[in-house]
Amino acid sequence: MLRRPMFQALFSTLLLTLALLVIAPAGPANAAATRIMPLGDSITGSPGCWRALLWQHLQTTGFTNIDMVGTQAPQGCGVPYDGDGEGHGGALVTAVADQNQLPGWLAATHPDIVLMHFGTNDVWNALTPTQVLAAYSKLVDQMRASNPAMKIIVAQIIPLAPSGCADCPQRAVALNAAIPGWAAGKTTAQSPITVVDQWTGFNSAADTGDGVHPNDSGIQKMADRWYPALTAALSGTTPPTPPTSSPPSQPVPTTPPTTPPAGGRCTASYRVVNSWQGGFQADVTVTNTAAAPSTAWRAAFTFANGQLISQLWGGTPTQTGAAVAVQNMSWNGAVGPAASTTFGFIASQNGTNAVPAVTCTMT
Repeated sequence: MLRRPMFQALFSTLLLTLALLVIAPAGPANAAATRIMPLGDSITGSPGCWRALLWQHLQTTGFTNIDMVGTQAPQGCGVPYDGDGEGHGGALVTAVADQNQLPGWLAATHPDIVLMHFGTNDVWNALTPTQVLAAYSKLVDQMRASNPAMKIIVAQIIPLAPSGCADCPQRAVALNAAIPGWAAGKTTAQSPITVVDQWTGFNSAADTGDGVHPNDSGIQKMADRWYPALTAALSGTTPPTPPTSSPPSQPVPTTPPTTPPAGGRCTASYRVVNSWQGGFQADVTVTNTAAAPSTAWRAAFTFANGQLISQLWGGTPTQTGAAVAVQNMSWNGAVGPAASTTFGFIASQNGTNAVPAVTCTMT
């Protein structure tokens, strides 16, 4: 039989132990999982099995406290994985932005990181880089409204070469060329944007089954490209500064193109889209003011401050010194009455960036 003093001592020790267990702070194992939203079209969600390979790679390398989130249920990829996401087959990023679909998805899932490969269907439907990037900007604003510290990882999209769309490959090049400059102008310290090059090394003939959707080799390449940027975000390291140029660029020739169109019939407007230290992105919209459709167009302007174009999409450019001339490409020379087409570019600047007057001709 225990004596009362001994019993009281044991009872006091037990109470103290229980109290410490109750008030002890939760350890790292109890930290909330980082919520990751894959966002895009069928390349991300139908079934988008690069997500399965990426999730497995993360699990086997110690990144286990994660939760893939989205309103779309997992699709079968033959391996176990956390398959929630926002991959919507057939979706256009411009439509998702115009219809304000993203805020609802964000409110339902509360992600900390977004992986976005989006724009393939827009390219397929001949939307311009300017239109796609405007949609990107709106989505980023909505992400930051949901989470001011959102980390955003944006892909330069994989090559696009579907049958029946001869211009799709070059349109994808044009969009990819514009993404780094857009990201450089949109990123912030609190909510960084990291660009992942999903284009380089990806072969639409060998790595897709239809010129669009990645096959087994394609999904492996995509998973491998996402991994370094995502693990950097998960580790809390500073993402790399988005470059102001990218491999899939269209070089500006130094010799003028042949047979420029003559005549009037159009107006042209110049707009600076984004600016950053040492560079900027701009676009020029050419509008047909005549009563008949055009077959070709040409725009020209002269820089006043030593600006130099490094990449241009939506047109065939020539820059000689300060003078720039841009002609239509094969797919955008025909512009209907009162309709317009846009080309965009990335250029260097030294701090002074006066907007030039643009003239145009159309035939």
